[in-house]
Amino acid sequence: MEFTINQIAGMLAGEVKGKGDDKISMLAKIQDAKQGQISFLSNPKYEQYIYTTQASAVIVSKEFVARKEITATLILVDDPYISFTRLLEEYHKLVSFQKSGVEQPSFMAENSTIGKDFYRGAFSYIGSNARIGDNVKIYPHAFIGDNVVIGDNTIIHSGVKIYPDTRIGNNCVIHYGTVIGSDGFGFAPQHDGTYKTIPQLGTVIIEDNVAIGGNTVIDCATLFGDATIIRKGVKLDNLIQIAHNVEVGQNTVIAAQTGISGSTKIGENCILAGQVGIAGHLVIANNTGLGAQAGISKSIKEPGQRLMGSPAYEFGEYFKSYAVFKRLPDIQQRLRELEAKMQNAKSNSLPVD
Repeated sequence: MEFTINQIAGMLAGEVKGKGDDKISMLAKIQDAKQGQISFLSNPKYEQYIYTTQASAVIVSKEFVARKEITATLILVDDPYISFTRLLEEYHKLVSFQKSGVEQPSFMAENSTIGKDFYRGAFSYIGSNARIGDNVKIYPHAFIGDNVVIGDNTIIHSGVKIYPDTRIGNNCVIHYGTVIGSDGFGFAPQHDGTYKTIPQLGTVIIEDNVAIGGNTVIDCATLFGDATIIRKGVKLDNLIQIAHNVEVGQNTVIAAQTGISGSTKIGENCILAGQVGIAGHLVIANNTGLGAQAGISKSIKEPGQRLMGSPAYEFGEYFKSYAVFKRLPDIQQRLRELEAKMQNAKSNSLPVD
């Protein structure tokens, strides 16, 4: 696929400074780019490379002032990083949505429907009464259960398992090996020490523009009519566990190996770093930031807090405490020396008449 620099600039609402008719076929880092490729300059520490890059075009800020001669054609935009990200998204769409048609063997129940411009990979399975929108791409070995609804322009990658009754919105991407709608962890202890399985009868709702990484698991709700909900714009990394009846607010971002226990409500625009653990039945306020390996055992009610540690507390206080913690061996040694000096002072003191 090739585009002219003028076409790319039009897509980004940018201004061309140079040879607008040159062709671009690839994106690359500014220090590695070759002829026929496009890059961007956002971070000032990489400015040195714009004077030596072999890229045919570079996306730069409208405020950029060159200190030396530049051979590459420039595309001037308001924000180079956002513009390059948009270009990556468009390229990804072109690549991801190229496939079409049906590969065999594959199966779709007769009473299920799928829109136009679809792709069904080999060994994919679509159960009864499924409703699948336009331009949906279902890659090999994907499983889609009965009564599943999938919106337009959604990609289901290889090995994804979607349990019955799940609802997925438009423009979603679900990566390899993810499981959506599996049973929640529901077991009732019995008097004899055994556990009785509690049937999990609810479902999962994933709204529009959600991205879910590989090998993530989202459990269904416990009761019929209830749902585990992932709101619009949420981005989930790989290897995340979201338990039954959890709700994740819109535009929240969650990094790998995070676990969220049942019935917890995560607010909007939150950031959860890697390996965060959240107990069940809690409420996390909007715009909360949780550092890596934070342990959350009680609700966070005030929006905009930044917390770290286990149990988690405010970032600044955490690092003050950590500075003391690192010095504990030295503090302990000094304490022992002081105790020894005091003991010696006592044993050497004269009796008082």
